[in-house]
Amino acid sequence: MPVRSLSSSKHTLATAILLGLTAPGIAFAQSDNAAASPEPASKTLETVTVTGSRIKRTDVEAALPITIIQKTEIEAQGITSAEQLLQFLNIAGNGADGLTSGAVDMDLGELRGTAGVSGANLRGQGSDATLVLLNGRRVASHGLRGQAVDLNSIPFAAIDRVEVLRDGASAVYGTDAIGGVINFITRNDYQGITLNAGIDVTQDGGGAIYNYSVLGGVGDLDTDRWNAWGTVNYRRSEFLRSYQRDFANSFQPDRGVSPDTRGTPFATVTNVAGGIINGALVDPDGGGPMRSINILNLPGGAGCENGGDNMGPYDYRLWDSGSAKYACAWDYPAAQPLQQPQESVQFLGRATFKIGENHQFYTEAMGSRVKSKREYEPLQLSSSASTTAVLDPSTWFPLNADTQETYDQIYNAMADYFGTADLIYGNKIPYRWRCVTCGPRQIETTTKAYRLLVGVEGNIGTWDYDVGLSRASSKAESVLAGGYYFSSGLKQVLGSGLLNPFLMPGQQQNPAGVAALQAASATGVHLYGGESTVTSLDASFGGGLGFNLWADEVQLATGIEMRREEFEFGGVQVLDGLPLNYDTIYQAPFDETSELPKVHRDVKAVYAEVYLPIVKTLDMTLAVRRDEYDTFGGTTNPKYAFKWQPLESLAFRGAYSTGFKVPEFTKLFAGVNEVEYFGRDLVDPASCPSGSVNSAIPGCELIQPTIITGGKTDLRPEESKQKSLGLVYAPTGNFNISLDWWEIERIDSIRVPNLATLTANYDLFAANWIRDSSGKVTAIDQRYINSGGTLTRGVELDANLTGELGDGRWYVNLNGSYIDTFKEKSLSNVPYGDNLVGEYVRFYNLPLKWKHTLTLGWAKGDWAHTLTQVYRAGYKDEEPVSVEGGSYTPANWNPDVDDYITYNYSLSWTGLENARFTLAMRNLLNTDPPFTAHQVDFASGAAWEPRVADPRGRSFNLMVEYKFD
Repeated sequence: MPVRSLSSSKHTLATAILLGLTAPGIAFAQSDNAAASPEPASKTLETVTVTGSRIKRTDVEAALPITIIQKTEIEAQGITSAEQLLQFLNIAGNGADGLTSGAVDMDLGELRGTAGVSGANLRGQGSDATLVLLNGRRVASHGLRGQAVDLNSIPFAAIDRVEVLRDGASAVYGTDAIGGVINFITRNDYQGITLNAGIDVTQDGGGAIYNYSVLGGVGDLDTDRWNAWGTVNYRRSEFLRSYQRDFANSFQPDRGVSPDTRGTPFATVTNVAGGIINGALVDPDGGGPMRSINILNLPGGAGCENGGDNMGPYDYRLWDSGSAKYACAWDYPAAQPLQQPQESVQFLGRATFKIGENHQFYTEAMGSRVKSKREYEPLQLSSSASTTAVLDPSTWFPLNADTQETYDQIYNAMADYFGTADLIYGNKIPYRWRCVTCGPRQIETTTKAYRLLVGVEGNIGTWDYDVGLSRASSKAESVLAGGYYFSSGLKQVLGSGLLNPFLMPGQQQNPAGVAALQAASATGVHLYGGESTVTSLDASFGGGLGFNLWADEVQLATGIEMRREEFEFGGVQVLDGLPLNYDTIYQAPFDETSELPKVHRDVKAVYAEVYLPIVKTLDMTLAVRRDEYDTFGGTTNPKYAFKWQPLESLAFRGAYSTGFKVPEFTKLFAGVNEVEYFGRDLVDPASCPSGSVNSAIPGCELIQPTIITGGKTDLRPEESKQKSLGLVYAPTGNFNISLDWWEIERIDSIRVPNLATLTANYDLFAANWIRDSSGKVTAIDQRYINSGGTLTRGVELDANLTGELGDGRWYVNLNGSYIDTFKEKSLSNVPYGDNLVGEYVRFYNLPLKWKHTLTLGWAKGDWAHTLTQVYRAGYKDEEPVSVEGGSYTPANWNPDVDDYITYNYSLSWTGLENARFTLAMRNLLNTDPPFTAHQVDFASGAAWEPRVADPRGRSFNLMVEYKFD
């Protein structure tokens, strides 16, 4: 395609969009030069290739719904990682994809093994349906699950710009680009040395982030005919704990939030057969038999709040559990981190050599090591009457010389209130205890990733080519880092009475008991590990076909790709002949059922893309890709796109494409896992058509069966259809606006069927409800299935306005994302269900109706200022359990979650030669996340929503850059 000269004096569409293209998507400032200059000079645009198309062209800013974010704009917001960048993108979904939203113990179903992973989730389609590229080529998915690329492995210090394609691209890049494509692009060459240092601290403490990098390069491609450069980046983020933020408070029962646990630092006595209680233990104040009693909460007792940090009365009314009227609860979410700690070292180097005038040989090496630590609340030790249970009667609190005083205290307190008829003095005391002495449970995950690439590129005549061979790997290992113990040693120390579960604050444990506990520690034991690799050979060619239509020359891009994807996972461990699992190391989340020797599949693909400039005002782009999987067969996916520009200032664009997504190895081969369901909202749908827990209605009693998750080898690929239609309007060089409507429909979706679907469609999924001989539901099969689909629609807006003020240049940017529709259906032949936009959704993507960033910037000389408003719409909250049952409504329960609005400010100064200083202040007003009453057992965070809000509060980020020429 000939290079076209676009003059700003004519206010052409392309020039106007280029002025604002540095900002769209996250409302970043323009580059300093653009902001400071009163009017851009006329310039000639070189042809370029951008994400989403293999054809080089000059008008991509109007032809594709693409967001291009330059390095200077990223730095102006104080962003130092790919995960932080995704938090600013309005088109990014609100999923449990990051180090904040994934910080809680959510090892259920497909969330198992996501420790330390930050994924990219565009348009709410999931991190497994968003393609992440580095310089246009694939990197390996994370080693523990093999489903999504870990953004923490991306060498962020080397990034020159980020291109986000807000459209499906299966016809160009492959079958997993359903939600879109994020392409992290590094510089091609560099000379000199650049040092960067940054610190990001919070006003209220905790969660500090430190970042350092060095970039160096030698050689001039034009004169020396070679260039080599490399960069190393070190980043460390510290713990942010729940107790450091007042809003993360589970004890707000009047608003519908209260922890559902009786495992407290001062233990709760349980009514288990064979223990100190021998009978119904009827409440003298009325009501049924008592199953859980904490003597602090008995009439005349010291009060739950005096039993230790974060203790309070158990809200038996909210949880519809009258037998726990005298129990205490513990705010276990307060013991969980709001931000996981992480330490990463990243490297990227590239060398380029000219071969003649038209060819270049290049080699690239990327490596990273990321350490993250997930921390959970201390172990909850619960007694059982079963002699096969980990905590069987041999572990109950005994009566002996060491325990006499405490034992009598417990017995006398219960006897004074309940009488002695149902108590047997001398019998052991079963209990539920939060073992604070055991320390927090910690799992440390180390991920080592690399990618090696060699290639040659250039042009032959009017045709460009690029051929590359790469191998990428992500290898991850998780180890127990504290708070876990071998069951045999734990049982022995508990049964001896050397550990006292009934200590008040200030009282010390027996040193002999602490020593025995530490001797049983499982710290350092390998939990599981896995490796994901991808080896690729690709070649692309593009250029003019030598003939014109009515407007310009027809362009063609074509290419081939061959790759091998491999995955292996190891979860079975043996130590001194002892198999290590959930039982031998108490509650350690091993995944031995998912043991998977190395498996692989080969993929071959060929694609072609044709640019047809039909007439001066209308062009079309047709693309098609054929993928052949040796395990699933072939699929052909087309894409049809057009751009119609009836006026110089107005363009319309649209596209239609299909996708084909094969199941990841873990979805096919993951073993069966069984976990206990702790929720208080589940009933047997066969006996309770209403679906609401209500103990007063026969058949609608609460059930808590085992949840079975895992892979299934009979899964089929899922298919998708993507549509988009938009316009770009730029009447002057100072104003432009783009508006894009889009729709994504996924068919035969591979997913874990949620409990609501299994309940509402019981007739269809009756086999998933596993029953014993008496008909009682004992388990629910929630393994992956191909089922139904999802339908998502939305509109994306980006508007830019610039002008001059006080010898400087100002700009305003508004970028927003509106979700109109998010529907699911359980089977392909049934209609879609209710629209879930603006409704609370557990675990995965939370579909907010509207998100935007509004930015005002002004630059003059060496100074640049940016003020940004970040808006996240409110939504309908999840109803508290007893509201569903209809027996109790908290006095101040509010079904509406407020909007979340924060303001950020940044100031950059370049007055010192070769240096740049940037001060960014986030959350200027120190706004707390809005309150939400969702169940804390099924989300990360108590009384707030980490998929929407940032828990750090007001923070200060200082970044310094210095260049040595």
